[in-house]
Amino acid sequence: MSDKIIGRNPVMEAIKAGREIDKILVKKGEMGGSLIPLIKKAKDLKIPVIEADKVKLDTISEGENHQGVIAYVAAHSYCTVEDILDNARKKEKAPFIIILDKITDPHNFGSILRTANCVGADGVIIPKRGSVGISDVVAKTSAGAVEYTPVAKVTNISQTIDNLKKEGIWVVGAEACGDVMYNTDLKGSIALVVGSEGEGISHLVKEKCDFLCKIPMYGEINSLNASVAAAVMMYEIVRQREI
Repeated sequence: MSDKIIGRNPVMEAIKAGREIDKILVKKGEMGGSLIPLIKKAKDLKIPVIEADKVKLDTISEGENHQGVIAYVAAHSYCTVEDILDNARKKEKAPFIIILDKITDPHNFGSILRTANCVGADGVIIPKRGSVGISDVVAKTSAGAVEYTPVAKVTNISQTIDNLKKEGIWVVGAEACGDVMYNTDLKGSIALVVGSEGEGISHLVKEKCDFLCKIPMYGEINSLNASVAAAVMMYEIVRQREI
């Protein structure tokens, strides 16, 4: 089973991360210029680099902006929640985990992964059902972060939250009915729950959260895109940790 990584930066990050790559397709006539470092690294690793015409790349990418580069890779493997906790223990710091409750838009998922990597989160947890998984669109939108930030798929988010609590992790839900995030203590071991684009956090998962907090809104529009809201909340956690 194989998957595709589309775009120059995502392909380069996959190579640098040691991802198992079967072959790389490059648009005819574009083997030079800014692609030289990518092609050289691929050839050093004995990864086949094959020229292909634009029509073929357009067809394979199904409308995504491929930037003249597509890599075929082994399907992305998911980790376990324990792997994420081990990741935090190795860093000898309080765990920082992101839980996504049924995010269905691959662009939102990819953007959240990118921010999760930027803030140094130890991993992202998603449900096996009702949620978008790692795809070529997610990988491209993440700008390569999917290669570095572990993603765990779990059968039951509520049960996973119970298990995280046993590890001494506080679970905070991003919800409009919560306290303002600036007035909420977000330091220490934290798992941030972000709900779906339309419905937010599901009722059962919301009940499992230790507390809820919100981003203050002052305009006529009273909600943010899921990935933007997640980014704002993640950086508030970073801000409080830095203080």
